[in-house]
Amino acid sequence: MRNAFARELTKLADADSRVVMLSGDIGNRLFDTFKGRHPSRFFNCGVAEANMMGVAAGMAMNGLRPVTYTIAPFATTRCLEQIRTDVCYHEAPVTIVAVGAGLAYAGLGPTHHACEDITFLRAIPNMVVICPGDAFEVRAALAAAMRQDRPVYIRMGKKGEPVVHPGPLTDFEIGKAITVVDGNEVCLLSTGNMLPEAIEAARELQAGGISARVVSFHTVKPLDEACLTEVFARSRLVATLEEHSLIGGFGAAVTEWLTDTETRARQFLRFGTPDAFFKQSGEQDHAREQLGLTAPQIAEKIQQILSK
Repeated sequence: MRNAFARELTKLADADSRVVMLSGDIGNRLFDTFKGRHPSRFFNCGVAEANMMGVAAGMAMNGLRPVTYTIAPFATTRCLEQIRTDVCYHEAPVTIVAVGAGLAYAGLGPTHHACEDITFLRAIPNMVVICPGDAFEVRAALAAAMRQDRPVYIRMGKKGEPVVHPGPLTDFEIGKAITVVDGNEVCLLSTGNMLPEAIEAARELQAGGISARVVSFHTVKPLDEACLTEVFARSRLVATLEEHSLIGGFGAAVTEWLTDTETRARQFLRFGTPDAFFKQSGEQDHAREQLGLTAPQIAEKIQQILSK
């Protein structure tokens, strides 16, 4: 995902002289092409993320289109006050890009895990929250974000994630979910880097005689309410999938929508991380397995619910 982001950002900067890049002391080699073409528009802000966010807000309020980039917890938790007060209060068009969402940096321990950031960011007024599911969604999300005149948070995985879509997304819209796999009995609503797991879970359900639809909810705020209305009206079971805490994340946002709209759900499940720090040693695949977030585990739990 991060390579797709770097390429798309360079392309956007080639076409728009207002685009500037601010890095929190990572990705220097990743942005070599950007720096080579636009050396005066790349700023390494060092390990000073709060300052980086304040600088970005000032740039945005003076006509530039800044993009900030660093590891997810440092792009959010470390500078939440500056995001809230400097960026969102002023509705400054800053695009905040976080790499390593969820447990992508599982091997580096809880300091590098990001399982609370959706909760933090979607609670702030004026903020758009986008969680792309693959590299094509990253590129489309960044291009769409730069057309917004408001703050946007883009929550990416790391690198090496499977590509889901067959090609560029020419009809990508913020707040409009994308059906990736058709089905009519179960619907898996996935956000962010859980999309490949959702697709594999749908395959396993299909093999067991259960027709499963997969929808990429790349935008958590604003939600695609029309899609939710249609999904809950026709599906026997709906499940949300996210590599994020069940508290305040995508599934919680859907639950709030269900309550506020008085929508009836026949069966509704949420897959995500628990209210606990993950302290085991191991990489992302190990963490997902321990937390019940692999495709076989998801499919098995849905099969158990439907068999009751």
